[in-house]
This record gives sequence, structure tokens and C-alpha cells, in this order.
Amino acid sequence: MKRLGDLLAALPETYKLTGSPETLVTADIVESAAGIQPGGIFVARPGLSADGHSFIPQALERGAAVIVGEREIADLPVPYVRITNAQEAIGWLAAAYHDFPSRKLTVIGVTGTDGKTTTSTLLHSILQAESGGKAGLISTISAQVGDASLDTGLHVTTPGAPEIQALLARMVANDMRYVVLEMTSHGLAQGRLNGVDLDAAALTNVTHEHLDYHGTWEAYRDAKARMFTMLGGSYRKPHQPKIAVINGEDASADYFAKFEADKRVRYGLHSSGDIYATDIIYHPGYTQFVLHEGSETTGIIHLPLIGRFNVLNALAAISMARALGIQRGAIERGLLAVTAVSGRMERIDEGQAFLALVDFAHTPNALKNALETAREMVSRGGRVIAVFGSAGLRDREKRRLMAEVSAQMADVSVFTAEDPRTESLDSILQIMATAAESKGGVEGETFIRVPDRGQALFRAVQMAREGDVVIACGKGHEQSMCFGTLEYDWDDREALHAALRGTPLATLPTALNAQ
Repeated sequence: MKRLGDLLAALPETYKLTGSPETLVTADIVESAAGIQPGGIFVARPGLSADGHSFIPQALERGAAVIVGEREIADLPVPYVRITNAQEAIGWLAAAYHDFPSRKLTVIGVTGTDGKTTTSTLLHSILQAESGGKAGLISTISAQVGDASLDTGLHVTTPGAPEIQALLARMVANDMRYVVLEMTSHGLAQGRLNGVDLDAAALTNVTHEHLDYHGTWEAYRDAKARMFTMLGGSYRKPHQPKIAVINGEDASADYFAKFEADKRVRYGLHSSGDIYATDIIYHPGYTQFVLHEGSETTGIIHLPLIGRFNVLNALAAISMARALGIQRGAIERGLLAVTAVSGRMERIDEGQAFLALVDFAHTPNALKNALETAREMVSRGGRVIAVFGSAGLRDREKRRLMAEVSAQMADVSVFTAEDPRTESLDSILQIMATAAESKGGVEGETFIRVPDRGQALFRAVQMAREGDVVIACGKGHEQSMCFGTLEYDWDDREALHAALRGTPLATLPTALNAQ
């Protein structure tokens, strides 16, 4: 139970209150009228397809104690708070309702185009090893609160602000010491992480992605940078320095290094970094490298993950752990405990004579990394067969870029459905085919189009032979695929298992495949 005036005191911008600040709020803050509980706060804001102000009557019928909005509204039966940007207010109100839980934890944010989830998972495992299980995790795959694993969505990004604050409060109640929080550009730009007090921030990279939403690469980069602005502006906890960990090999490294921090660490694969790796050896089932911290060689690291990009992800986690004062023993135990990350270079085995993988690679850079790793895993004379698509109503330039990458790096590319939404799947595949041809691809020889994703995976495994690598990219851990405006159950891992067993799953709905 909270007093309205106390919640409003957390807002960083001015507001106009009509009604009593003594009103008691007894349920959480929500932005969906259908989700309001009696005594809660309904935040009405303009959306892409609907205006939340239209749902105020529904929220009142369901027992909302307070309404927050951006319009001039009179004669409401409950207090009304008018504010300039209701979307930005949600996180602050939710944080105050839950007694600012992030101030009672050491909070590490991780952002970047690629590698966020793997880096977050590795760092969480290290912190678990160091703290005896007192580390939480909120990623785009799931939330880990002690022994509990909670789903965070289907097509996932950072959860909404009320969900984040509720999860942080649950971690505090479970006596967690640390939390690793994966921060997407959408979540940062939309203020879903407002009210989170950061102690440390890690950047994996900034490459081509989400320009459909952000408009320009600079705007996308600046959305990522909001995490570092949060770091400098957050509540300062006793004896906890502000830490920034940056991929020194990323083109934006100098830009991010300018943000306020007490301690900055750069990592990479070259000796110019504060922490770097040399003598990397790629084995079929693991990677090893020599770790250096400045001028000191600290030993050999064994990582149960594969690929150059996972060495960089591991270095990000190691760099953050060292900056937090974690000793090498806990770091090694934590890394060894992560034998796989859901939907990231995940092996699918039905006893076949070739390697089958599922990976989340859905950006040009991630696809390049995935195909480089797949190339390292083929046997002599083997081929890389890549299956992927490009999402509808999203960054259209990726369609061309990803097809070009695959035409140059895979032996065979199978272009297929990947959340076409309301766009024409045939049109998307035509763009990809044209791009592949521009890089020397030949349809029917080095690439094919198979609109049904289940059939595409089946075709790929049927053409595979001993020593090949079949890799399904773009969906990873996701549990649905969007056709039209509806989400349908879909899991690439289940579909690849079925294809290997000779019974391909049909992509639903088949009638929409060729729209």
C-alpha cells in the first residue's frame, strides 16, 4: 500500500494532479486496462494502434484508484495525473510502488546488437558461483529468481516497466545480491528501464539492426547509450563504484567510453584492450584461450561454447566480473557451468551423420558470426547449409544484407519465412534472392526459396550429407511466428528435430505462407 503523493515524488518531470495526494494505491501500475487490479494505477498513453485514453472507462470499471495520462480530462471519479510523457512515467511509478528494489541489489545492465543474452547468461553464472546462488537474471529468454525460471515472452524484448520492477522486488525478497539485466534498444528508448538504478553497464557491440524503429543508425546507437546515461545518473550505492565495460573492437567504443563512470574496462582480442584473449583454439565442442589482464597473463580459459563471437561474449562477462572484484576461481566455475544458451548455437541431434544447429542470428553481423563458426565445424569437404528469412514490418535493409552475407559465406542458402506479419512473404524472398544473385548466387544451385519454414528445414536436412553443417538462423529460442497480425506456435528446435526424423512440421498457417 502506497500513498499517491509518495509515488508522484519519484517522477523526474512536472505533473498536474487533480484529486488528493493522500489516495492510497494498493495494486501495481499497469498500462493495459484489462490488467488493472482494484486499487491500482492505470497509465493511459498513445500507442501505435490505439490510444490508451480510450480505455479509461474500462480501467475505472475494473477498480482503478488513479489515472495517469497526457490529455486534459475533467470530472473523473478518481485522482487524475496529467503528465507530458506517460510512457516515461511508468517505470518511475512502478519503482516507487515496489520501494525502489534496484537500490537493494548490485545491478548490471548489458546491451548491444548481438551477444546480449549470451553475455548476460555467462555473467549471471559467474555471479551465481561467487555468491552461492544469490544472483538474478532478466533476459530476453527468461527471468531467473533463485531456483525459479520465469518466461518473459514470445517475441521478446525487455519486459515492461511494471514487470521489471516486480521481478526486482521478488529478487530482493529472495535475498538476491546481484541482478544481470539485459537491456534492448526498444526497452531503453521506450523508458521501460526507468527507475532502475544501475551500478555497472556492459556493451557488446552496435551493428545494423532496428532501423525501422529508430530511423537512423545514430538514433539506434543513442538508444543503447541511454543505458550509460542511466549509469551516471543512477542512485549511488555505498562502496559501489560505477563500472563501464566496453567492447574495444567495436566502432563505437570511443563514443561509449566518454560517458561518466568511475571505472572503465575495454576488452577484445588484441593487446590494446585492458582484458584480452590470445592463442584461441576452436574445438568441436568448446573453445579455449589465454586470458590477459593488462601486462599479466592470468591463465587458460576453457569455454564450453563455440565461435570467435563467444570468446568476445566471455571476455565481456569476465571483464565485468573482474571489475566487480570477482576472483578467477568463481569466473572459471561460472563459465564452465554454461554448456549451452537456449537457441544460441544449440545442437539438435537425432543420430544424423551431420551437425544440425539452431541459432538466434537475425542481424547481418550475427549471421556472419554464426556462419563463420559453422565453417569451423564442417569436416573436410563438408558444406554449410543455412536456413533463414527476414522479418516483415522490420528493418528492410537487413533482407538484402543477410542474403548477401549468406551468399558469400554459406555453400547453400535456403530462404524461408521468418515472421512475415502483414507483408508479402513472396516479396521478401524476392528481395533476398536478388541480393544473393548480386553476390554470385545461383538460384537452384547455391540458394533456393522455400516459403514454408518446416519444409525449408526438411529440404536442408535432406540435402545434407556426412560432414556438413545445417544451421537454422533467426528464430533461436522464440516460441512463435507471426503471420498477419497473429502469433502461431513455432519452435525451430522442435521443427529441426521433426525434419531430422523425416516428418517436417508445417508452418502455420499454410494459407498465408505465400501472401
